[in-house]
Amino acid sequence: MRETLNERRRARSGQVDGEADVLAKIAEMAPADRAMAERIHAIVKASAPDLTPRTFYGMPAYAKGDKVVCFFQSGQKYKTRYSTFGFQQAANLDDGDLWPTAYALHRLTRDVEKRIGELVKRAAS
Repeated sequence: MRETLNERRRARSGQVDGEADVLAKIAEMAPADRAMAERIHAIVKASAPDLTPRTFYGMPAYAKGDKVVCFFQSGQKYKTRYSTFGFQQAANLDDGDLWPTAYALHRLTRDVEKRIGELVKRAAS
């Protein structure tokens, strides 16, 4: 919660460099999560270059304007057996009456990377 308050204070004061903040948060992660977060960062930037990196509850996120579209959560930080890649309400992923908003990530394979890229493109459209 403290990280969120700091994020909001910095945003109000205009002292935000989203790219640097995201890279700093990724650098703090344990090696396995760091490798996954670095790869996801590259996928998001390539798939939706119009999304702006920023932190969201102390984790890497990507926004359209001031609305977060997608985010990464470190499994080790939250003491879970997997990391999470999720989407917020600003994501354009609606699919009928039911659709997923978060995905558990155990390992990034080529197929998983391709799927993340497709989802990010759609979410940012």
